[in-house]
Amino acid sequence: MAELKIIIPQELWRKMESFEIDWHSITRDLIKKKVNELSELKSIVSKSKMTEEDALDLGRKVNKSLAKKFKDSAIG
Repeated sequence: MAELKIIIPQELWRKMESFEIDWHSITRDLIKKKVNELSELKSIVSKSKMTEEDALDLGRKVNKSLAKKFKDSAIG
């Protein structure tokens, strides 16, 4: 099994110690959850035919549309 060392600010560590919690287990679970999320995202992206430029263009269009929607709702 691999080992991961993290550095935690002293103030945070003091707060953590006030709880009787298995921080090792929580940390492992959070890392596992994040790795699973990233793996799923990577799988989805790998199947996409959209280029980075396509994604940026789509993002610009969405931003423009949302800006117009909020502007119109503020006026009306």
